[in-house]
Amino acid sequence: MMREFFYLQKSDRKVVLALLAVIVIALGVIFLTGQSNQQNVANSANQPSHSSDSSLPTREVERFPFDPNTADSAQLRRLGLQTWQIKNIYKYRASGGIYRKPLDFAKLYGLTVKEYRELEPYIRISSDYQPAATLVKEPATAQKNHHDTTSIRHYPQKIGETAHVVLNTADTTELMTVPGIGPYFARKIVQYGQRLGGYVSVDQLDEIEDFPSESKRFLVIEGATPQKLNVNKLTLNELKRHPYINFYQAKDITDYRRLHGPIKNLQDLRLLKDFPQAAIERLLPYVTY
Repeated sequence: MMREFFYLQKSDRKVVLALLAVIVIALGVIFLTGQSNQQNVANSANQPSHSSDSSLPTREVERFPFDPNTADSAQLRRLGLQTWQIKNIYKYRASGGIYRKPLDFAKLYGLTVKEYRELEPYIRISSDYQPAATLVKEPATAQKNHHDTTSIRHYPQKIGETAHVVLNTADTTELMTVPGIGPYFARKIVQYGQRLGGYVSVDQLDEIEDFPSESKRFLVIEGATPQKLNVNKLTLNELKRHPYINFYQAKDITDYRRLHGPIKNLQDLRLLKDFPQAAIERLLPYVTY
């Protein structure tokens, strides 16, 4: 064959040699690529798997009184703050920054409204960080006409684990003694109770946006006597003011009265699409005929 090869024309020999060169190069690339893949697999096997991070236990968030001016990194981490947020607090304090009132802590970058509402009842600002001018006593006449905006905000002391607060009779001050409830949620509880006409279940607090459900165990219902809505007399606008009656339900009630006469039982409305059984059940304590 070698003799036949050399008897080929010169142009044909060039083509054959070129093909052989391509084949050799291709085999070399395949060999080198295979070696590289094996090395990568070996390296991957020696590196720790990041997927195992998902199996790590979630850090438990705690709630306890703290002063943002003196709390250390361990305490701040237990409160659920991120590492970069803790660094920002340290930088702020190192540059001479002082948290003079709880609302100052809301300026922490990355802190959400929900997180601040949960932390607010536990923020305790030491009087040592108030302006020295607060030590100067003003004349009695001046105190009557001047609102001291630098006064310290004091929160009521929280109740113990076995204590309870009666939901329908508590005011905002008493509600703030419940762990997890600060001024914001205390106001929301009172306002929503007034709109409802009184609470009949502690679980109704879940209808308040972002309400801390762990606080419900400190609240009880005693002798609930909610205000009643006379569904046969109230107008459409009066009916839809109640949280459990929307515009379409109020219209269904007034239309039913016009077409069929007085409502004798809310179950009379069960065939209407806007009155599923669940809506009827939660409205029952608040209606009269």
